Amino acid sequence: MVPERAAAIGAEAIQIFVGNPRGWATPSGDPGADAAFRAGVAQHGIAVLIHSAYLVNLGSPASLTYERSITSVAHAFSRGAAIGARGVVVHTGSCVTAGGREAALRQVREALLPMLDALPDDAPDLWLEPTAGQGQSLAAGIDDLGRYLDALERHPRARICLDTCHAFAAGHDLAAPGGMSSTLDRLLAVAGAGRLAAVHANDSVDACGSFRDRHARIGAGRIGLEPFRELLAHPGVAGLPVVLETPGGPEAHAADVSLLKSLR
Repeated sequence: MVPERAAAIGAEAIQIFVGNPRGWATPSGDPGADAAFRAGVAQHGIAVLIHSAYLVNLGSPASLTYERSITSVAHAFSRGAAIGARGVVVHTGSCVTAGGREAALRQVREALLPMLDALPDDAPDLWLEPTAGQGQSLAAGIDDLGRYLDALERHPRARICLDTCHAFAAGHDLAAPGGMSSTLDRLLAVAGAGRLAAVHANDSVDACGSFRDRHARIGAGRIGLEPFRELLAHPGVAGLPVVLETPGGPEAHAADVSLLKSLR
């Protein structure tokens, strides 16, 4: 079972997909398996995140992609409630072509606000993940989040999942002395207190401002080790799930979990 494997490598939080991450299928769950999963994460004290499918883009001008994205996100919320997830991570998306930003943000609003208003108390929150700045991103740099959250009327169940590789690729120099802390300070100022919900801790293969989303193991990329110590010491991150999306198998992940714990 996933909770037992996570506990075996020392993980305190896990992120899972509830369908093929590169497809549109929305499989129903098995109540028995869901109950066993919930019992396992409760036993080991593990926080659960769901990541929506990579194809989701609520800003897409293609009507089929937009409609499928809505269905996919709604499915993730439903499955998240069934397994006790805290949040559903959704990429903030792209307007695809230049000049379509306002229309794309209207689409985001029309898709997500009704979902957020209808969420029951036991459902996970929406955790928006800014992207690395590739293409016509709707939210990559921290300041982009202000307009995105405004489009959602700063809904109390719309929160943020910060990916360190994405932020670095989008131009935030986390590798500079104090760069991680200043980026987190800016995020909290733009999004508001309590809006940061989780962190994807990933080093970056590519340089700051590259707009390339290629993850490296902690301390093995262009961000380096010390900024992650800075990350974990920041009061805005205290108590939040910090999830690895670094390359490698179970041994590499166990080593990275241990490294992050030592920095904390």
